[in-house]
Amino acid sequence: MSQPDRILASEPDVGWRRRAEQVSLAEVHRSIVVPVTASFWRKLLAFSGPGFLVAVGYMDPGNWATDLAGGAKFGYALLFVVMLSNFMAILLQHLCIKLGVATGRDLAQACRDHYSTPTVWFLWILCEVAIAACDLAEVVGSAIALQLLFGIPLVWGCAITALDVLAVLYLQQKGFRYIEALVITLIATIAGCFGAELIFSKPNLLGVALGFVPGPHIVMNQQMLYVSIGIIGATVMPHNLYLHSSIVQTRKFEQTPDGKREAIKFATIDSSGALMFALFINAAILILAAATFHWSGHQDVRKFKMPTNCSARF
Repeated sequence: MSQPDRILASEPDVGWRRRAEQVSLAEVHRSIVVPVTASFWRKLLAFSGPGFLVAVGYMDPGNWATDLAGGAKFGYALLFVVMLSNFMAILLQHLCIKLGVATGRDLAQACRDHYSTPTVWFLWILCEVAIAACDLAEVVGSAIALQLLFGIPLVWGCAITALDVLAVLYLQQKGFRYIEALVITLIATIAGCFGAELIFSKPNLLGVALGFVPGPHIVMNQQMLYVSIGIIGATVMPHNLYLHSSIVQTRKFEQTPDGKREAIKFATIDSSGALMFALFINAAILILAAATFHWSGHQDVRKFKMPTNCSARF
């Protein structure tokens, strides 16, 4: 038996120092059955879902900010960087799928099993800081959105946003499919809104097409390179790697080399398709910023100020 076959055929905890460890997300682990004799499309449907939960992480405030800045300042020129970062994300998420399916361990468990205790503690502290920073931006951003749309004070907006966590935990107890359905619905809504806005903004289609073509100007222009690094940094985020290696284990597939290979194949199709939605949304943000700001004299969107009637204090 070859080395890849030995890895795929091994029990989930073989080769790990902590053999009695609890499985990842025990309440939903292997809770969604994948029919063995079903057709290709039926199996693909069974594996579909985790990729869209991961794709949400590629549409966070960091992506919006960098895409808006890039489109407003440089037009369509950085669309290639958006596409490149998305392809990098597809590769990284594929590696996470292989880790979760082949070993039965998520990335956090793998780090704990293979690294020394000081390194594990250091990684944990870094993750906690990153989680707090990410949650702060998203909670405050949602509160500001609720204020702009409905006039809700920021304090109440933060409280309403915090209830999302309880809703997700409740849905997780009901079944992992409910969480996936909710997230897919939200992504479809975002995609529909941006699709309509692209029609209204009437971007230059030739300019959009040329924006996906790489050129030396991206690295020669210091300001363009700076924004490009921000786009890549906002797209490829570690917490998605931890998440995907865990939730891919919610599928109950055959624990054989062939079954694991099939699971990796279908999970990769799911992930790649979902991340193409993320590419569309991130590219749409940049295109909209270019079409509405770049040629209208508002190239530095960072200097935009919120109207006084929209501001509020805690």
